[in-house]
Amino acid sequence: MNRKELFQNIKRKKSFLCIGLDTDMNKIPSCLKEKSSNPIFEFNKAIIEATEDLCVAYKPNLAFYESLGIEGWKALNETVNYLRQHYPDQFLIADAKRGDIGNTSAMYAQAFFEKMNFDAITVSPYMGEDSIKPFLAYPNKWTIILALTSNKGALDFQLLKEENTGERLFEKVLKTSTNWGTEENMIYVVGATKTEYLKSVRKLIPEHFLLIPGIGAQGGSLEETAKFGLNSQCGLLVNSSRQIIYASSDENFAEAARSEALKLQQAMENILLQSGIM
Repeated sequence: MNRKELFQNIKRKKSFLCIGLDTDMNKIPSCLKEKSSNPIFEFNKAIIEATEDLCVAYKPNLAFYESLGIEGWKALNETVNYLRQHYPDQFLIADAKRGDIGNTSAMYAQAFFEKMNFDAITVSPYMGEDSIKPFLAYPNKWTIILALTSNKGALDFQLLKEENTGERLFEKVLKTSTNWGTEENMIYVVGATKTEYLKSVRKLIPEHFLLIPGIGAQGGSLEETAKFGLNSQCGLLVNSSRQIIYASSDENFAEAARSEALKLQQAMENILLQSGIM
């Protein structure tokens, strides 16, 4: 999916919502585990069917599938295949946080872009340009670089300042990595719990899309994120995971998920209208 198609979907659905499929076997409704031999996929399928018209992206977190071994990988593959077959306009993000020496990254890129047909993958830039370039070699695929994350541990490194210039490490990451690709194939992760830094981010990368985690359960503000993060083509994919997919643990879990997703979609529609993007 290219940038134009992504923006068209945002305008058509009046939404820039990304739903994280962080599907935890310990949290899905017991009724699914009792009735289905493949409860992870059945849970994902129900969530997708209830919310697909309200969001523009889905983001499976690979850890939740890898933790189940081969059965988890099978459920992930079925989820991706189901989305590709029934909802091909959805932007699919592999939240894999990969990043290694060039030949290893090339294998990761092949796995997620060719074999599993994801649109995008999250990567760590810590090992530098040669660890990222293999992902950028794929046309109409996206590399999502961790820049400023929403967790407390972000303080350990990402906000450290260079003594002479006062430049923060995440700003160095942004400045350096923009030379590796373009706004047509790179997205940056900036946590919603770090909105006070969004002005600095947008000065450095005004046109790139940002993937924004931290809305909802982590306490991030959608309004503050939009205030400082929007650009002329929206430029935001705001992720919500737990708030939506675990809105209920009963048999009505899909309806409850839709209700939570709808609240966010309606808030996003108002933001898009007020900003003049719609």
